[in-house]
Amino acid sequence: QVQLVESGGGLVQTGGSLRLSCSASGSILSVYVMGWYRQAPGKQRELVAAITAADTTNYVDSVKGRFTISSSRGNAKNTVYLQMNNLKPEDTAVYYCHAAGGSPRSDYWGQGTHVTVSS
Repeated sequence: QVQLVESGGGLVQTGGSLRLSCSASGSILSVYVMGWYRQAPGKQRELVAAITAADTTNYVDSVKGRFTISSSRGNAKNTVYLQMNNLKPEDTAVYYCHAAGGSPRSDYWGQGTHVTVSS
């Protein structure tokens, strides 16, 4: 089992910045990818950014050049960050931390954190 605890988020004006953090604990040695998804009202959840254990990153096209995902790893806890710059109203959503690991694969989710970008 992996537990995910998110922090960050909030209300920001267009062009502003926010940083999301997600701390993973538990069976973190089995985790091979962590990332952030978001879900806006009336829309499907989408992958925003992901980072593998080898530090390979992947971004949805709409955030490339504005968002940066990074991670830090320790013996008992991994933390993944999402630095969001030049935020736009269309970035408004609930952001969920995600981790995948183990064999067979298991998926874990955080509780979600709200990001609201005002125009």
